[in-house]
Amino acid sequence: MEFPAMTNSFGELLRSFRVAGSLTQEALAERCRISPATIAAIEQGRRRAPRLSTVRLIAEALDLSDADRELLANAADSAARAAGTAKTAATARAAVEAISPVAGLPLMRTSFVGRAAEQATVLAALRANRMVSLVGSGGVGKTRLAARAAELVAGRFPAGAAFADLVPARKGFVSQAVAALLGVTEEPGLSLDAALHERLARGRTLLVLDNCEHLLDVVAPFAEKLLANCSELTILATSRERLAIPGEVIVAVPPLSRSGEAEALFVDRARASDPAFAEPAEVVSQVCARLDGVPLAIELAAARSASLGIDGLLAGLDDHLRLLAGSRGAQLRHRSLRTVIDWSHDLLDSDERVMFRRVGAFVGSFGLDAVAALVGDTPPGAVADLIGRLADKSLLVHRSGPDGSRWHMLQTIRAYAMDRLAESGEESAIRDAHLRWAARFADALESAIEFTPAWQSAFDQVADDLRAALNAPQRSREVSHQLATSLGHLAYARRFMVEAREHYRTAAALAARPGQAASDLRSAAEVAMASGDAGLAFDLLLAAADQAARAGDVAARTALLGHAVTVADRFAAEFSQEIPHERLRAMLAEAVSICPAGDRTAAAHLAAAAAWTAQQEKTVPDLELASHALGAARLTGDPILISGALDAVVGALDASGRLREAHQVSAERARLLGRLPRHDPRAGVEIIDTYHMVTEIAVTVGDLPAALGFARMAQGDDVVGGQPHRRASKPILPLVLQGNFDEAFALAAKMWQAWIKAGRPVARWMGTAIYGVILGCGLRGDTGGRQEWEARLAELIGASGEPGTNLGAAAMFTTARIALHEGRLDAATEAVAAVPDVGEEPLSWYASPHWYSLRPYGWAVAAEVAVVAGHPRATDRLAAAAPAGAENYWAAACLDRAAGRLYQDAEALRQSVAGWERIDAAFERACTLLLMPARADEGKAALRALGCRLPRS
Repeated sequence: MEFPAMTNSFGELLRSFRVAGSLTQEALAERCRISPATIAAIEQGRRRAPRLSTVRLIAEALDLSDADRELLANAADSAARAAGTAKTAATARAAVEAISPVAGLPLMRTSFVGRAAEQATVLAALRANRMVSLVGSGGVGKTRLAARAAELVAGRFPAGAAFADLVPARKGFVSQAVAALLGVTEEPGLSLDAALHERLARGRTLLVLDNCEHLLDVVAPFAEKLLANCSELTILATSRERLAIPGEVIVAVPPLSRSGEAEALFVDRARASDPAFAEPAEVVSQVCARLDGVPLAIELAAARSASLGIDGLLAGLDDHLRLLAGSRGAQLRHRSLRTVIDWSHDLLDSDERVMFRRVGAFVGSFGLDAVAALVGDTPPGAVADLIGRLADKSLLVHRSGPDGSRWHMLQTIRAYAMDRLAESGEESAIRDAHLRWAARFADALESAIEFTPAWQSAFDQVADDLRAALNAPQRSREVSHQLATSLGHLAYARRFMVEAREHYRTAAALAARPGQAASDLRSAAEVAMASGDAGLAFDLLLAAADQAARAGDVAARTALLGHAVTVADRFAAEFSQEIPHERLRAMLAEAVSICPAGDRTAAAHLAAAAAWTAQQEKTVPDLELASHALGAARLTGDPILISGALDAVVGALDASGRLREAHQVSAERARLLGRLPRHDPRAGVEIIDTYHMVTEIAVTVGDLPAALGFARMAQGDDVVGGQPHRRASKPILPLVLQGNFDEAFALAAKMWQAWIKAGRPVARWMGTAIYGVILGCGLRGDTGGRQEWEARLAELIGASGEPGTNLGAAAMFTTARIALHEGRLDAATEAVAAVPDVGEEPLSWYASPHWYSLRPYGWAVAAEVAVVAGHPRATDRLAAAAPAGAENYWAAACLDRAAGRLYQDAEALRQSVAGWERIDAAFERACTLLLMPARADEGKAALRALGCRLPRS
């Protein structure tokens, strides 16, 4: 129901709702089960404060919308206050409101007064539009109106509602402000903006962006992009001017009307200071008129009423208005607001004025300890007293939370305070003190990272002040350097990866000594590695090595060069252009030539680099050198270096076809995860790569339960995170191989949509997951699904449509296994034609190594195809695949089944069933049971449960 006309009393509002609903007083009374006389008394104003039960009955009987319930709540509130029944007002509001929580919503100490027309307009705008901006002058009440609207409509947004105050946010940190509010973090390979978009695209969501005016050139494109990428997101913004983006609907927020709302606000706030306040209405109207109905001005003036009285207020306003009579260039209501702040400031004593301008240095909220650090010449007790007095005078806003009391300034008042600070001559000293406080606080937070999760909320509260202190005109390079390094560490631990990297680079630029710069650049490189940008990390490591050379630190330069060489080979897939092998060998030779004797860390880095670069082919280390590198790493006792060396051993074992050994070493590497500090950038890439590789190797060896376990563990580790499409892809193939098709298909759909949303980046590694989906569709006889995913695979691979070396085994295995299940033996035989017999090319099953390869699966299926098709050399095919079966559990079970078929060997079939059960391969187990007469019915039932047809061969 839309509110038909503005009214000023509960009775008038009730009459309007009743008439709009085509109800007589008697009809409404019957619905409410109260007497018509009661309805008449309320509408005629003879009963000003209705009982709680009456308010509830009326709201339910009229079946009001959220907006109309709010109007009724306001009217009941006003009626109760006018009658002096504050308890009734509170309970009446509770009776008619259905308010859902809004993350970040400011806690208001005072009640919401007036704004009935604006509320109705905003609520209607939010129902019909996705971008609504409340626009008005400073102090006009945009924030309160936005907060009230967000409370009322939050229930319509099942994916959540959040209120982001952008006052403390600086340019470049809008995403961080919103992300911190929503608990969103940057993840490896996923920018903070992308992670934020993913969170806000989960369903119907409301985001309030409060106080946008100082960041319009940043907020406007930020909001526009969010709306474009998040189809169910609604944004409510407040600003002194519109954002000027497509689809924006403007709701003008004027000063309060002079027909009662302004006076009601003044009286409400005055009674908060003086419960006995009872000045004549005409005098209150006079004060409000002089303040042009600006809510902030009214609140500031009302806060002084207890000490000055109404006459004193009028006299003070008269004096200040006369002083401004000749001013030009500003709107009257802006001048009125400035007048009231001037006047409030002039009423402060000298100590209060000093404290007022000094705390203006804080861009966000602050506690008493921070103020004490800023004003070291004031005793703590006096600090608390002065802050309390400023809050009492409405120049500070007090909030109480789980971390204790905090205060902040409204943006308009802070701008005034900063003007006063600039005029005082102590701005430079206060900014220096703010910088020193920020550096000390950041250092203390760093120390708390390992011991308490509370550091994160503490960081979020002060992050904007820490950033502002670092970006302010520098006065002490040493303190600024300290703050930059601490911010880099904190931002990394908070998973703001790009920010962390840039803070470390800033620290390097501020470093007083080359050695410091080398350390900072190395930290920046480690963050880049954890973000999936090995190319940038390589450049930063070389820059760090140059700084180490300038510092004369030969050991550090050696380690940095060795580390850079390892990165360029081990993570070559992350480089847009591979670093030539000859260049890496030359860098390694230089590092070896300068390595100081006895430095274990430098020696470990060189040993790792030697293992990775021993062969021309990147990412394939030498086993003997990798074993030496592991020994060198163990001598350092550094779990990060040991993890990297274990990866080299795993890679070398995999490259030589020793899969089960590689799986065992991977398990050792996984056990190191508990020793890798989550907050240390050096450990980031090792944590990420450990989860990645242990999953891949587990699939390669056919240990499907382990592969799924690691894949799911990785999704719960905040360091790993990863791109959404990468996260979703990991479990798909092992799920299909186990026969968990529905779960695999659901993840595949999520993976594909996330890949599209990420901009379709190069991601050939998704190919194995897609082959898994194609396999599942084929085994279920879903021709349409199979064709759809084959088309998607072609899109992923590119114009050639060829799987290439790395996906070749996946293509062979998938095609052959589907064809075998469908009884198309010619197609199955053709698919495995590239697999040689023993006599042709003995023991070559792993001649071209690629981790996460389905090569063992392909060779095992090739042997089974030969058996079923009656190939004359089926026995040779079984022998050729035997080494694959010795290294891969899936292949072993498949070969047992093939042998059982070839030799009519019941024991071999029983061994095959046991092998499938070991790795939870329900589909293959069911197919094997069909070959055992006594258990064939069990196999048929299992296949039906999996949604699969019976095999035709």
